[in-house]
Amino acid sequence: MKTYAIGIDLGGTTVKLGLFKTTGELLDKWEIKTNTKDNGSWILPDIADTIDKKLEKESIRKDDVQGVGIGVPGAVLPNGVVNRCVNLGWDVVPIEDQLSKLTGLTVKAGNDANVAALGEYWKGSGEDFSSIVLVTLGTGVGGGIIINGRMLVGFNGAGGEIGHINVNPDETLTCGCGNHGCLEQYASATGVVRMAHEALESSKEDSIMRSDNNLTAKDIFDYAKKGDALALSVVDDSMSILGRALAIIANTVNPEAIIIGGGLSKNGPIVLEHIRPSFDQYAFHAVRNTKILLASLTNDAGIYGCAKLVIGGE
Repeated sequence: MKTYAIGIDLGGTTVKLGLFKTTGELLDKWEIKTNTKDNGSWILPDIADTIDKKLEKESIRKDDVQGVGIGVPGAVLPNGVVNRCVNLGWDVVPIEDQLSKLTGLTVKAGNDANVAALGEYWKGSGEDFSSIVLVTLGTGVGGGIIINGRMLVGFNGAGGEIGHINVNPDETLTCGCGNHGCLEQYASATGVVRMAHEALESSKEDSIMRSDNNLTAKDIFDYAKKGDALALSVVDDSMSILGRALAIIANTVNPEAIIIGGGLSKNGPIVLEHIRPSFDQYAFHAVRNTKILLASLTNDAGIYGCAKLVIGGE
């Protein structure tokens, strides 16, 4: 085993990078802008350039680097090929081969949510368990599943798409994926705001939310914590839907723990308080003891998981 590894969390606006010891210690982290011009053709050269500069600055020889792990917002096939990333401008990109040629380093790629789950499993809230499910609640809903230390990526890299479990077949609004009634439409930050506006329109109940012209999901949770009844109702509806979806997942893969990450998880215990009753109601009796925890690595889970891709040793 060599001394260093690099983890890269590639997003639509920002590339987050981490320099690690192969023992798991994060030495440094930094960011660059994601340049999506020309169908994203500059993204990998920019990443290679910033890696070269970091290694030169730290006086690290490439012979001492175990490799580069990279997480991308899309499906990654077993051969290291990305099968379309719309928000990066990519169609089919052999990311492992291309980045390896640009850096001269071994490269392994994975779906961003899957590698975030690997990060939480390795050095976060999941480190005491062998099987976990990570659910990330942000603009959308992402997910990753680790079973006995291994990522469940699926036949063509699309495993763990928790956000697109159908929770309401009667929904008329369209999800970003093109379907209707996906979990993402209710349990994401975007979904919570939508549900709040619908509640305000359908009710005459007094609420602090009525005076907020730029309502965010954080605002709604904050108002709920302050005792605003309508905001609390929105939070309960959203998290109860999530709890039912998590019960379905737990019934299927029986993890030791379900870990809640993403921006909404920063609202703290109120998230878990409104997930648990619904989870217990719909979970099979043998899985009701599944622990539900908040993520601890937050925005760093991706870079940790990507480093673990090349360090190995699950």
